[in-house]
Amino acid sequence: MRVAVMRNKMLKSAVAAALAMTTAIANPSIMAMKVDNVKVEEIGADHKIWDKAKDVNITISPQTTIRFNDKKANVLNADNVGKMVKVSAIYDSSAIAFKVRWADGTQNIQNGMESDEYPDGFAIQLAVESNDTAKLPYIGMGSEERPVLVHLQKAVNSHYKPNGNSDVLLQVNRHQVNAFDENLTEFDQKVSKAGIYDYQKVFISEGFRSMTEIKEGSDKFSMEMEYEVAGWTGIMSRLLKDKNIDFSQAGVIPVAFAVWDGEKLGRGGLKHLSAWIAVKLEGRKGGGDLIKELTAKPIGDAKAGKANVETMCTSCHTLNAEKVAMPFTAPDLTNIGGYSTAAYLAESIKDPNAVIVPGYNRTAHKNFAWYTVNEGGERTSTMPSMMTDETMINNAVAYLKTLKAKIEK
Repeated sequence: MRVAVMRNKMLKSAVAAALAMTTAIANPSIMAMKVDNVKVEEIGADHKIWDKAKDVNITISPQTTIRFNDKKANVLNADNVGKMVKVSAIYDSSAIAFKVRWADGTQNIQNGMESDEYPDGFAIQLAVESNDTAKLPYIGMGSEERPVLVHLQKAVNSHYKPNGNSDVLLQVNRHQVNAFDENLTEFDQKVSKAGIYDYQKVFISEGFRSMTEIKEGSDKFSMEMEYEVAGWTGIMSRLLKDKNIDFSQAGVIPVAFAVWDGEKLGRGGLKHLSAWIAVKLEGRKGGGDLIKELTAKPIGDAKAGKANVETMCTSCHTLNAEKVAMPFTAPDLTNIGGYSTAAYLAESIKDPNAVIVPGYNRTAHKNFAWYTVNEGGERTSTMPSMMTDETMINNAVAYLKTLKAKIEK
C-alpha cells in the first residue's frame, strides 16, 4: 500500500513537472524551406513537397482578454485548454506558403450566413513591419502605426450573398419565384453563378475597430481548408511583396496563427491563438535580433513578479481562477503569457497608453471602463504607470509569461 502511495506521489510529481516544463517552453522558430522546382502559389495540401518541409509544434492558447456577451459560449469555453498545431512553411523567389494542421473532433461548416451557428476556421497574421523588435504589433489585430495583415479562412458552404449589383430577384427563395421547368432551371443557374463558394478574406488592421477588408485585389493570397481524421489542414500562400507588404529581402518574418472551433461557437476574439512566431527563410541572411526576441526566456524572477502583480494588479485584472477581479474593469490576463511577447508586456506596464485593448463589455458600468475617449476619438488608458523600476518590470513580465493554459494532450 505504501509503495503504491509513493508511486502515485512520484507519478503526480512527474506529471506536474512535465506540465510546468510544457507551459514554460517558448514557441520555437519555424524554418521556411527554400524550393526552386515548384510554384508555391499553386500547390495544395497534398503536394509531395510538404513531405520535405519540417513540421514545428506551435502552442496556441485560448484568448481570454474580453468576456463575451454570450452565456452559452462562455459556458462552452470556460474550461478551454491550450492546443498544439503543426506548422510547416516553404517559399520560392516570389511567394511563401504555410501548412497548418490541428486536431478538432467535430467538423463545423456554416450554411450561408446563418446567425445561430459558427464554422471552424483559421487565420494567419503577418506583421507588416518588424524593424523594431521590441515594438511588434499587438497580437490582436495590430496596434496604432503598427499594422498587420490577417488572412482568414472559414469553413462555409456555398451560398448566395447580395453583391451590390441590384439583382434582388436572386435573393428570393426558389419556391417563391414565378418560374417552372426550364425557367426555374435558368433561375437556379443564375443564383449559382452569383453564389459564394469559399470564405477567404484578408484584412489590414492597426488596432481594434480599424480592421478593413482588402477588396481591390492588391493583396495576392490563397487559402483552403480540408477536414479528415478528426482534424483540419489549412493552407495559405501569398506573395512576398505586394502593395501592402514587402518581405522580398527579409530573412525572418513575424507570423501568428489562430484557429476557431465552431462547435464551441468560436468567432472573433473567441479563439485559440499563438504569440508572434519567427519564421526564418532558409538561405537568407538577417533577422537574428527578431529570432532572439521571440524565442528568449524572460530575464526576471517570476516568483518575485507574482508577489508584485498580485499586490498591484488584481484589483482590476483577473489573473486566474483564484485571482478574479470585478468583471470588465480591465482586460483579463488569465492566458496572457500564451499569446503575448515579453516586450509587449513590458511596454504595456511602462506605458499603458501604448496599446489600448478596447471592447470591454458594453454592459459594464460606465465607472469601470478601462479607457476613456476624448472628442477626437483618442483613447486614454485609466491604468496608471504603477511600475517604473526595471527589475520590478522584468520580474512582473516573467510571472505574466507563466499565465497560460495547460496544453491539451
